[in-house]
Amino acid sequence: MHYAVNSHACDSNDTSFAHPSSTQFNGSDIAAPQRADNRTLAPPKPLQRRSVIGVNSSHESSPVTDSTEVRSSSETTAATIFSMYGEDRHRSSMVDMSSVPKLSTIDKELPSVPPAGAATTTDREVEEPPDIQLKAASEHSPGIASSTHLAPRPPPPENGLAPPSPRVTISTQSSPGTLSRSSSQAYSVQAPDEDDDCYHVRATYARLDHEGVAGDGYEEGIERTRTRVVSSYSVNDGSERLANDLSEKEVEILRSLDRYGFYMVSEAHHEARLALLPASPLKKDLSRVKLSSRSAPPSPPEVRAPPKLRKLSRDKENERIDKWDRMMRVSMRDDGGNAAAWAFDERKGRKLRSRLYKGVPDRWRGAAWWSVIEGVVQGSIGSSAPPTVEQLTRRYFELRDQPSTFDIQIDLDVPRTITGHVLFHTRYGLGQRSLFHVLHSFSLLCQECGYVQGMGPIAATLLCYLQPERAYSCMVRLHDEFHMHAIFQPGFPGLLENIFVQERIMERMLPDVYASFAKNMISSTAYATKWYITLFANVVPFQTQLRIWDAFFCEGRDLMVVMATSVLWALRDYLSSPNATFETILSLLSSYFVPEDENLMMDWIRHTLDDKKLREDMARWRSEWHGLVERGQSARALL
Repeated sequence: MHYAVNSHACDSNDTSFAHPSSTQFNGSDIAAPQRADNRTLAPPKPLQRRSVIGVNSSHESSPVTDSTEVRSSSETTAATIFSMYGEDRHRSSMVDMSSVPKLSTIDKELPSVPPAGAATTTDREVEEPPDIQLKAASEHSPGIASSTHLAPRPPPPENGLAPPSPRVTISTQSSPGTLSRSSSQAYSVQAPDEDDDCYHVRATYARLDHEGVAGDGYEEGIERTRTRVVSSYSVNDGSERLANDLSEKEVEILRSLDRYGFYMVSEAHHEARLALLPASPLKKDLSRVKLSSRSAPPSPPEVRAPPKLRKLSRDKENERIDKWDRMMRVSMRDDGGNAAAWAFDERKGRKLRSRLYKGVPDRWRGAAWWSVIEGVVQGSIGSSAPPTVEQLTRRYFELRDQPSTFDIQIDLDVPRTITGHVLFHTRYGLGQRSLFHVLHSFSLLCQECGYVQGMGPIAATLLCYLQPERAYSCMVRLHDEFHMHAIFQPGFPGLLENIFVQERIMERMLPDVYASFAKNMISSTAYATKWYITLFANVVPFQTQLRIWDAFFCEGRDLMVVMATSVLWALRDYLSSPNATFETILSLLSSYFVPEDENLMMDWIRHTLDDKKLREDMARWRSEWHGLVERGQSARALL
């Protein structure tokens, strides 16, 4: 579900809004950047690939095309999703899509939808046989003759690119709806101490990785892991079509998506409360203020639909794209000459921070995020060197095949995390499988953290811009270098530390709000836990979340504290109202926040973090918190 005004803009300042009850993510992949006026820019174009719409099948590289057509972002987003991943990727000819700026990989215009009743060519109807009880991999079903041909799996690559998946050909002669013993073992093997239910989940995802899911992106799909059923047919049955050969239904789906790949719905349809963050308070820098009005209401006026954000003009959009084109350079190419990694021009380094706060053009966001995160890692000082990209990539593919005790919970959370996005819409579709694999592998990284629900929205956002192995690598970087280990640990010590710093800012700068919270017994953990654990995913519109993340990867955890403070600052008159109660305060702070002026909010955050005295105080408060924890006095230090 998503509030949106369909936009052709390619910059961060978009007019689309997301439904407050679902996590939203951008679905477009990144390819060579291109201006809106059809001029092709410097970065090399990735090779085009063949794909089956809605089917996860092997891909073949095709010659590079020199398309300069410009499409609506919704068409670009979904069409790229249909062809962005390939389970059979060739090292020598395929580009690492995680680091290349975005552009559609479709080189011809979408066909127009024919009028009702007109004859159209569509995929042949596939009737799914009845679902049946899944046979355990260790059991043999009598009366079933099957043959399996499995090529040996190649070792993980050394260059950080995704290795080609093995080609699997399965031919079975069995009764309809029956999964044979040999076919299940072709995809995974149960560990000696692995729980049967956990193995069933992992084996199902592994099997569907090879067979695909019909209607991926626009069909709901069927539940398989919780009901222990599988379908008897493989959708990879030879009826392959080029990614350009779109059916009428697929064209209709493309036109129903916003620029980020979310299904557009009526603005009047929403479930969670919408709260407008007014712009007027954010025009004043953070300072000590008191209640401005004794007659202020306890709640702001009701907002029925989010307002439309200002949209960049086409000239302004092209200007920003040009600036990022000059600032980014290719740092590594693969064997085929395609861009495999990007870096920032050192001569433009002083402008990087200001441009991150202004918002990264969406086509450059994947490359920019990856480059900023790796830059932080390279500049980190620690007792041991951080793992390299190649090591993390190799580790990801190794962990995918290992059992995890969290697989059942991950499988429960995946389909209810991001269903409003075309990439993650279909049960067991490509997006859901990628999300499961990333969370599965990440749950095995740290025995202390394991898996918590807040990891899902973070991983899904990264998957919208990066390949799964790169998304996993970024999750590891966040865990190790951005202090998310302490956020995810049992007891959430990093969360409590951030809240302690936030409350010290409130106590100094917003004394009336702090007193109102103490009077009404408002615990900061009651409203701010979701903010910090998900990095404000599902709390603000998706494009606002992206702007916050642009700056977060540059500033670190202090930005999240200041972002939380900006919400309290903008709503201070309502939170400190004499008429405010426990219910009104918590209801307001549990809302889905829509900034009236997104640019003004980001400027306020930047100016606040520019205050060197405040940054020094925040560091001192963090040290003070650690002392309270050591003395066992931390519980009494929070509201």
